[in-house]
Amino acid sequence: MGIVIFAAVILIPIIMVIAQRKWMLMRMVFTGAAIVASMTFGYIAATSVYAILENQEVFMTSIHAVFLNSFFLVSGAYLGLYGIYLLCLHFAYDRKS
Repeated sequence: MGIVIFAAVILIPIIMVIAQRKWMLMRMVFTGAAIVASMTFGYIAATSVYAILENQEVFMTSIHAVFLNSFFLVSGAYLGLYGIYLLCLHFAYDRKS
């Protein structure tokens, strides 16, 4: 499974760069998805921390329940891939000039 994840982390951002070069609309789609993912990620993180503070829980394991939330994991994974995609774009455009 580790090899699949490693390959995905390399291949998906490269595919994103190729797609946005071929279809300019894809750049807006990728950025829009990143905005939605960051809002989702931030909302889930903030509400989880607030619930822990509200309940006055002192165990650090309580916050780890956020990792059971699929939306949190998917949005965080997309933000990671989007960050690598932006780095690839930056590298590609810096090499042109």
